Amino acid sequence: MTGTTVDLLVVGGGINGAGIARDAAGRGASVMLVEQDDLASATSSWSTKLIHGGLRYLEHYEFRLVREALIEREVLWGIAPHIIRPLRFVLPHHEGLRPAWLLRLGLFLYDHLGGRKRLWATRTLDLATNAAGKPLKTGYGKAFEYSDCRVDDSRLVVLNARDAADRGAIVRTRTRATAARREGGLWHVTIEDRLRGGTETVTARAVVNAAGPWVESFLTGAAQTTPPARVRLVQGSHIVVRKLYDHDRAYIFQNADNRIIFAIPYERDFTLIGTTDQDYAGDPGAVKASEAEIAYLCAAASEYFRDPVTPADVVWTYSGVRPLYDDGASAAQEATRDYVLHKDGGGAVPPLLSVFGGKITTYRRLAISALADLAADLPALRGKADWTAGAPLPGGDIDIDAPVSAGESLWRSHPFLDPAAAARLAAAYGTRAGRILAGARTMADLGRDFGGGLTEAEIAYLRREEWAVTAEDVLWRRSKLGLHLDAEQRAAVAAHIGG
Repeated sequence: MTGTTVDLLVVGGGINGAGIARDAAGRGASVMLVEQDDLASATSSWSTKLIHGGLRYLEHYEFRLVREALIEREVLWGIAPHIIRPLRFVLPHHEGLRPAWLLRLGLFLYDHLGGRKRLWATRTLDLATNAAGKPLKTGYGKAFEYSDCRVDDSRLVVLNARDAADRGAIVRTRTRATAARREGGLWHVTIEDRLRGGTETVTARAVVNAAGPWVESFLTGAAQTTPPARVRLVQGSHIVVRKLYDHDRAYIFQNADNRIIFAIPYERDFTLIGTTDQDYAGDPGAVKASEAEIAYLCAAASEYFRDPVTPADVVWTYSGVRPLYDDGASAAQEATRDYVLHKDGGGAVPPLLSVFGGKITTYRRLAISALADLAADLPALRGKADWTAGAPLPGGDIDIDAPVSAGESLWRSHPFLDPAAAARLAAAYGTRAGRILAGARTMADLGRDFGGGLTEAEIAYLRREEWAVTAEDVLWRRSKLGLHLDAEQRAAVAAHIGG
């Protein structure tokens, strides 16, 4: 790769970096993306798994951000209906916290601010008669129910990277940008292969710093420059417990400390509860849920659910660091989730565009804004229209109104599959599930089944097409099968992969 020149080098394989790489490659620019670990291995795989407008951001008057996010819900649902699905949220009214009139006003704005077209509108529930009231403590008489979407966050990142590669981008995982300097009208970036060893030099007309929690360290380290803004690292932790209720809706609970948490149906057999918000000062790569956070989430959920949630019920935790733009907010939960782009250079000076903040829901709009900022400096981008709103992500070319039928169709064409396994494959890969099953007429043709329907054929596909290297990549990012496999099965996957 030494000697290769690209229009755009993207540093960081989270949702923002992958989204920018995809958009730029689709406009005809030559692109390389480098990620120091696995795709979505940091912030982008540790979210609450939602595509949402951010109802609580209305309290902080972030109307532009909420409107943009509300519009994006249906756009993203349209291009990735296999991994993004509508989800109804139940908000019980709690006397003494936010008054009912304020909730009604906020939900009215939520329904209309973003031009909702396909998602269902808000309605009022009688919790005494509605199934949503059954798992809750007595005393909650009324609730509001509204729409947002759920998403497989890490797969959203991988599919953006996959589409970028399909359009010509070079995607290099386990590759760190260690030095970057301007010379002769180009960036000269040294990249280190962390798997095989060795370094290379790539030249680029522009660099995007989408390193997430490491955005400042890239600037002060590799680029040897002063950060133009500060990142506020905010830790968000989640817990997963066995399924707490039987219906398919999520809950949003108000807490006495003015924060909110979600309880979301997860992976068929579980309930996901989160998130926390607290400032973080350590290594972003070493973050984990603390005992205090686990206790907080259990206590907050137990304020509402009839059956208490205790730390002993927790089967899995995860924690991530959100790299928020530091707007000086006094509390972590009040810090803006909006994004800020800062460009250094331009014209005769090759530009460096750094991404501060952002959220998964608005990643596509962030990419459009980033490329608009770079268009004057990259001839390959000039005059190229936005295109990502109408182009399905890999596997997303299915009927948005009948995503379940994709699983049924896959099962009918491959009747040797267990129906649940066919549904999982269709939900993860959409129309590309056929690539995993190509030529197979029996389960034996797919090789060893490690449990949960995970076969050698699927692992081979993930390694070949989706940059999976380790068992963790397969079990916790490309899928969440780690929740469904026992320790012995997970060890067998690791032994098979060799990592």
